[in-house]
Order: sequence, then structure tokens, then C-alpha cells
Amino acid sequence: MATLALAAVCCGLYPLIVFGIGQTAIPYQANGSLMADKDGTVRGSRLLGQSFTSDRYFHPRPSAAGNGYDAANSSGSNLGPTSQKLNDLINARFIDYRRENGLADTDSVPADAVTASGSGLDPHISVRNAELQIPRVAKATGMSVEKLRGLIEQHTDGRAFGVLGDPGVNVLLLNLALDTLAAKP
Repeated sequence: MATLALAAVCCGLYPLIVFGIGQTAIPYQANGSLMADKDGTVRGSRLLGQSFTSDRYFHPRPSAAGNGYDAANSSGSNLGPTSQKLNDLINARFIDYRRENGLADTDSVPADAVTASGSGLDPHISVRNAELQIPRVAKATGMSVEKLRGLIEQHTDGRAFGVLGDPGVNVLLLNLALDTLAAKP
């Protein structure tokens, strides 16, 4: 009887109560913080990174999740600091990042531009990473550098509790803003 009672409470009643509270108190967050455009088409979640490869968009940090940004295979690469494979991968990413953003071989590159996050799904990049991509995006979209800097500033999340971590730019929100501006005459 105890097993049946606990099964009813833990597998039925408790999940229903938590679901109901979530849907009532914080429905946006409980449903995945989904971002939709004006016609209601869901473009992604503000909590999960996704791939952007076009020159007209800001690019996210690399992902080690499955084939890239696969939430069903969220994980890091498990490659350690002495791994030759990791070293080769990072060096290739340095070359690619510098080439696509018009940087010299000696220019510094932010760490988040060449390393994947622990989950492989981080939606943020550093402010410096976003700033280094401005010339490429400006050239591809025809937008001014100043307008793009303003967009980056608008979509930069501050430190948690004002002191923890570094400010980060949410790539999905930034690219959705780019699309909105591009659609305006």
C-alpha cells in the first residue's frame, strides 16, 4: 500500500502540482523561454545556443553537443588540456575565426570564440567576441558600425547579482534584432 501511495503522490500528484504552479506563476520560463517573431514562428530559446553561419549574423561560440547545438546530446568534448586533438581543434578555430572576421594572424582572439562551453549550448558570447565580429556583419548587412555597437549594448546581459561572471551577449536575441532592423525600410 505504501508503494502505491508513494507512486500516486510522487509520480502523479506532485508533478501535476509543480506543472500547475509553473504554468500559473511563470509560464514564459516554464515553457522554455521561447522567442517568436511577429508572425508567431518560434525562432529559438533565449536559454539555448544555436548555429548561425551566415556572414550577416553574429556567430555563437563553438558547440561540442552532438553535431553542434543538439540539446539531446548536451555535453562538453571531454578533451583535456594535454589532448593533441583539442589543441589541433582550437588552432583550426583560431585560423577560421581570424579569417572570417578579417583579423591579422597576430591579433588576439577571445577564448569563447575557439572553445565550446561545458554544455555545448551556451547562448552567450563575450562582448569582445561580438565586437570583433562587427566589421564582418556591417559589411554583409550594410549597417553602420555604430548601429551594430548599439545593438550589442542593448543585448548584453550584465553580471549575475551585479558581481558574478562577466557580461555576455545573447546571440539569438542579437540576431533577431538584426533581422528586425533589416526588415525595416
